[in-house]
Amino acid sequence: MEALRREDPRRFGRFTVLARFQEAASAVQYVARDTATGEVAVITAARPALAAVPAFRRRFQAEARTAERLAGGWVAPLVDSAASASDDTADKAGAGGAADGQELLWTATEYVPALPLAEAIGIAGPLPERALRILGAGIAEILSRLHAGGAVLQGLAPGTVLLAEDGPRLTAFGPLGAAAAAEAKPGGQLSVRLGYLTPEQVEGKEVGAPSDLFVLGLLLAYAATGTTPFTEGPAEEAARRIAEAEPELDAVPEELRELIAGCLAKDPAERPTAGTVAAELALEGAAGLARGGWLPERLAAAVADQEARVRALEVPEEADAATPEDARPAEEPEDARPEDARPVDAMDAVAVAPPGAPAEAPVTRTPADPQVPAATTGPPVTAEAYGTGATTESHGTTPATTTETYGTTAPTTTGGYGTGSGDIGEDRGTTRFLNTGPKPPQSDRATTQLALPQEPQQPHEPPPAQPAASGAPAPGHHHTYGSPAPYPAALLPGSAGQGPGRSGNPGGGPIGGPRGTDGPQGGGPMVALPLPPAPTPPDGSATSRRALITIAAAAVGGLVVGGGAVAAIGGGESVAATDDKPAPKPRRTLPGRPPEPRWTYSHPASESSPLTTALWRDRLLVVTSESQASAVDLRTGKRVWQRADAAKGQAALAAGDLCFVASPTEFLWLAPEDGTVVHRVRYADGFTGLPNLQVGRLAGQSGPLIWFAGSHTVTVKAPKPKKGKKQAPDRQLVQAHFFAYDIVRRAEVWRTPVPAGRAPGTPVARVVAERSADLLVRQDAVTLTPAEVKAAKGKGIIRSFDRTTGKLQWAKQYGTAAPDAAVTGDEDGVLYAAVGTDLQSFEADTAKPLWRVAGTAGSVFGTPVVAGPFVHTSERSQQVGAVERETGRLVWRRSTEVPGIGNAPSLALSSSGKTLFASDATQVTAFAAADGERLWKFQDIGVADPKGATVSASYRTFTVGGSAVVQRDRSFYAFPVA
Repeated sequence: MEALRREDPRRFGRFTVLARFQEAASAVQYVARDTATGEVAVITAARPALAAVPAFRRRFQAEARTAERLAGGWVAPLVDSAASASDDTADKAGAGGAADGQELLWTATEYVPALPLAEAIGIAGPLPERALRILGAGIAEILSRLHAGGAVLQGLAPGTVLLAEDGPRLTAFGPLGAAAAAEAKPGGQLSVRLGYLTPEQVEGKEVGAPSDLFVLGLLLAYAATGTTPFTEGPAEEAARRIAEAEPELDAVPEELRELIAGCLAKDPAERPTAGTVAAELALEGAAGLARGGWLPERLAAAVADQEARVRALEVPEEADAATPEDARPAEEPEDARPEDARPVDAMDAVAVAPPGAPAEAPVTRTPADPQVPAATTGPPVTAEAYGTGATTESHGTTPATTTETYGTTAPTTTGGYGTGSGDIGEDRGTTRFLNTGPKPPQSDRATTQLALPQEPQQPHEPPPAQPAASGAPAPGHHHTYGSPAPYPAALLPGSAGQGPGRSGNPGGGPIGGPRGTDGPQGGGPMVALPLPPAPTPPDGSATSRRALITIAAAAVGGLVVGGGAVAAIGGGESVAATDDKPAPKPRRTLPGRPPEPRWTYSHPASESSPLTTALWRDRLLVVTSESQASAVDLRTGKRVWQRADAAKGQAALAAGDLCFVASPTEFLWLAPEDGTVVHRVRYADGFTGLPNLQVGRLAGQSGPLIWFAGSHTVTVKAPKPKKGKKQAPDRQLVQAHFFAYDIVRRAEVWRTPVPAGRAPGTPVARVVAERSADLLVRQDAVTLTPAEVKAAKGKGIIRSFDRTTGKLQWAKQYGTAAPDAAVTGDEDGVLYAAVGTDLQSFEADTAKPLWRVAGTAGSVFGTPVVAGPFVHTSERSQQVGAVERETGRLVWRRSTEVPGIGNAPSLALSSSGKTLFASDATQVTAFAAADGERLWKFQDIGVADPKGATVSASYRTFTVGGSAVVQRDRSFYAFPVA
């Protein structure tokens, strides 16, 4: 942490900047405070030169959106941002800098006192086993949530993982956040260097969820030993060791060795899933294992010291002056760099060849460390950019440039961007926050670059002139940010080196350099990363604005993630492959990944959000909103009709050949083909003797019968006053009934009086069990009157109604089950209720306890589902399980791996009874109902539109036939299930 510099913004929205927190490759982080509320936040502000590149802005915004969707648990919530700023200004700004008046791109997250893992290792050395388990389980839980939506993180590094008092935190959610170096280049190009390499990247294969597990294995090995298992041997062979050598794990605790070795398997298919890793490291979850503290004493003290210093920060004097509400980017002047900044490292030196020099001409390099060879790359590999359908290859048309570096000498490794220099001396350009002790060795900067194709030049335009003298500044002056990645440099297989016999790159320059350095011959293995869609190009545009992001695997081996890669991001023309290499194979279905949906349906944004959803037979998905009801064909996912009459409706039941819907004012019978109203019964005049009847939520349904509660208001006339007395006013009295109604005959079966509910008076009831002779019904706690709650002494009441006549037979309480406790029953007359933290069964007629299942400490059970010999359960601790109905024996219990405590997941069984679905606010988890095997997870992480609305609705799952329809707000997915 250091004082603010002259060029630093002083305000971001409602936050006043207090100090620089840490510096990263693509952004600078600040400590800021909302002076009105005292809230402290960490501001991550993109560097203006990078934010001017449209592709960078889209990626930054997409990663901010991912962080927002993953917020909670081990991800600090986003409290404010300017990530929704338009790309238009960035387009106008070009690659050279920010446009005039352009707002900074930034996000604000809640400040959590924590240390980067790299800094923690420098302070206290390797972590003990328990801390390793908590660290790994917490990160694996995040990965599991992300992978459930088919996404890949690529954001793990020693500095992007923080150690807080209550558990780990992740601060990077994509390649920008974890970049070791980022470079804005002429023509709108953006080069981002990652700080790791996986075997599949070395071989030029596609990166997937297993790649994150490989990096997690490296991270855990580093946390356990202070180094990584691929550092022994020559630096130039690091890539080969990563791809071929067995990891050195002798120093890893024996109990964790096998698991970490599994993560480091060369074949991605042999690596465990994130959920498996989380469960093996901490069956009770990272939060459960971390209770009572988890950090070694020195680290806990350092975290507390950091918090005290941050809380004591005062607003700098210059910040008191009037400033605009939103920060504006400032040019980063030459003197912004520390005075003692080191020369550019070997891999940062740009090879410059004289104009017209042949490909064999030597180039000038200035290695900072003559012992570290300059890594170059081998033949180009064409890769299809994932999610874009475009292809790209390295082109040797980029003019030679000089590289200007910023912030490369900060002595600490922070923020996941490797800003340390490797020494422990004080940097004159910064102020150290904590004495972190010796740092792990750090090495050279970017080892290779990949430039995407530039905008095509007109035939009459000559190519850009090259500098006349070797080493002279190039016309396309560009900025490079970041620092040495914490790994020694290495050569990729087949790349040119600085020794005899290396001929893969005659010029020895960076990819994308002028002919004579790399030219078209240079290149490296590439894998694809998803990028949010670029703006639609104007009509008649000669070039496709499809933005690409690809990874050229660069050579590194060393600290946490033993490799490096360069991502070139930009908007260029799609280029066809020029080699004979086959296109990447279709992505393999990952273990734990949901099946491909049969169809998806998105409720139109022009209409209000769905209120209720129901299935009609196996033909229609009926969705109601404030304005109308819509029907979606369950076979195709296409909307087939809309009906305004059924707005705000509920149910969607089969009434013979018609679709029955209960609206707020009437019962409707709709034709399933087109939604035409065939019959209607209005509540106000359709029930004899009950004018202006108000109907509550349906309580249950069986065959043609539905049950519901309703109320109406009657006027009770005041008695005639005595002589000389004033006439008392008439009273309005709410009377309530419980009804049975036949939706096929469209006739009331019976009604029975029940106590009125809390104002406005209509009780809401739920049938918790159907038996041959009676119904067991409970009134929802929110509609109980205070008098009823007091009379029940805080306990819930179940009522029995005769199924034929509706007569109330009895009312009973069960143990200490509360009015709002989850409860259900079966046809045999057994009730299953949440009592405290346990699940208990009772004989319905006598209230006699039968068995009890202990729950997770501090949690409560949700509504169970009875099926066959099992009672399926869920808990607020995100545990899902099954117990035997007869004995209460626990058959299995598994975690959904959603961190933290929330509402208990809602449960649904497939039509076959083989698959159990647990739906919560974060994801849908599918389990094998018989043994609890986690089959797959699904998370709708949303479109990559940074301007899209935040979705907070929970998931819901509906099952019909061989399908499970998953809903989250406006989005619906139909998955095939067993």
